Amino acid sequence: MHDVLWLSRLQFAFTISFHYIYPPLSIGLGLILVLIEGLWLKTKNPLYHQLARFWTKVFALTFAMGVATGIVMEFEFGTNWSTYSRFVGDIFGSALAAEGIFAFFLESGFLAVLLFGWDKVGPKLHFFATCMVALGAHFSAIWIIVANSWQQTPAGFHLVGEGLRTRAEVTDFWAMVFNPSSMDRLIHTLGGAWLAGATLVASVGAYYVLRDRHRDFARASVKIGLALGLAVALVQPLTGDHSGKIVARHQPAKLAAFEGHYQTGPAPLYLFGWVDEKTGVTHGIAIPGMLSWLVHDDAAKPITGLNDIAPADRPPVGFVFQTYHAMIAIGIGLIALMALGTFFWWRGTLFDRRWYLWLVVFAVLGPQLANQFGWWSAEVGRQPWIVYGLLRTPAGLSQVLRAETVLTSLLLFTFIYLLLFVLFVYLLNDKIHHGPDDTDLVPTGKHALGVRPVPEHPTSNAQH
Repeated sequence: MHDVLWLSRLQFAFTISFHYIYPPLSIGLGLILVLIEGLWLKTKNPLYHQLARFWTKVFALTFAMGVATGIVMEFEFGTNWSTYSRFVGDIFGSALAAEGIFAFFLESGFLAVLLFGWDKVGPKLHFFATCMVALGAHFSAIWIIVANSWQQTPAGFHLVGEGLRTRAEVTDFWAMVFNPSSMDRLIHTLGGAWLAGATLVASVGAYYVLRDRHRDFARASVKIGLALGLAVALVQPLTGDHSGKIVARHQPAKLAAFEGHYQTGPAPLYLFGWVDEKTGVTHGIAIPGMLSWLVHDDAAKPITGLNDIAPADRPPVGFVFQTYHAMIAIGIGLIALMALGTFFWWRGTLFDRRWYLWLVVFAVLGPQLANQFGWWSAEVGRQPWIVYGLLRTPAGLSQVLRAETVLTSLLLFTFIYLLLFVLFVYLLNDKIHHGPDDTDLVPTGKHALGVRPVPEHPTSNAQH
């Protein structure tokens, strides 16, 4: 049973981590498409039309990959975690049904117009379709986060049945939706997605600047990515701070694991370090009383330590400590990077600093890593509970599952997902190397109405 549990957890962690590469990009790019196409409608500048056409193609790729990689997890609920699925079925059924109605129907209804309607519908209708697809992507995130947050802080339910037939039944739908952690986690998660989209746009733009290609397109992409990225990066610590206070109130073991805090009392905030779980000692550089101040606005107030929590109820402290601090470190690095770029932009030297542009190129990995580390911190941090305080992870496992079955499917999924990842990288790289089409600077069909003329010698967009 231990091997089955470990393999099932590994399989789900792998599939959801791989899937989570793509939805943040789709959400972030969806918002950017709305901003760019809105600028196109307002200014009639052909450059924004070119930007919108190019990034729509990249959005379509990330959207398709997100759909393809997300299906497997739904099957795993039934094959690997049938007891858990029975327990949360009433809760998840309502949330995921809402996702189907408000997200999938909305996205699928307007996606074809977004992708293929550029020359067939008017610019206002196309902009409306873009808004609806972006809204659908955000709605999908809303209902997934609501369902997951309910596992962290259950509310609006009661338990019915006995033994393996026990299940949670909704008594108050809106209390379930607005459970104590859902809105804070939603805002923080969406911020991570917007950062992922912003850094991708800025990264590709910086690459073109360094290669002296598509100059106007490249510079506009860098500026759009920096502007959105800085705004979101500055807000993320605020949303994270409020979310941390919710964790302190409802999941004290998770908060203690985040900071390797063992002895109940005023708690420091570690900048970096490591945890010796055998001795219950955390080593590193810390700011005394800072965690207490962040949680209680008082550096002298106590924080519950792991020594006051039964060993069986503690998460893996060392792992959670490192992933949590890695997420924070990347977030601080992104703030510094975006702020520095904005300063260079203001000084008019942004595109003269090649070393900085190379940092922007590789910064596309930052939000992806931070999103993964944050997700792992949240999910591993609630262990050993699969539903916090109600259902332990081993109890949610399917009773007839065998280790060799899980291992075989894990190996097959790994192989298939690696192929999908190679395909994604190949297609994305192909789109980036091809670059935006100069023909998109001359809108056709109904989009050509009222457009500003293209300069006679658009050499700034030619490939060199």
